[in-house]
Amino acid sequence: MSASTEDDFYAGLKQKLNEQTAWPSIYLFKFIVKAEPEKIELLTSIFEKEKRAIELKPSKNGNYLSFSLKTMMLNADSVIEKYKMVGKIKGVIAL
Repeated sequence: MSASTEDDFYAGLKQKLNEQTAWPSIYLFKFIVKAEPEKIELLTSIFEKEKRAIELKPSKNGNYLSFSLKTMMLNADSVIEKYKMVGKIKGVIAL
């Protein structure tokens, strides 16, 4: 994704989050990640403060993990910051 396309995507996401959510609010993050220890560690490190609330569920064949976390977020910008951090991990799919 080019920088301008990424900026447009996050601007649209911010607008939708602000229209649909009263901040602060509990926000559900969901990702799919390859069941590789280094990728799981990178993903969980982004949510270090919420580590105990993370739910990991393996896929049927164990090749992937579903990552879910409900956590209090202060505003749309804080949600987008987390998504940008996760976006740096190759192969993680945001749901």
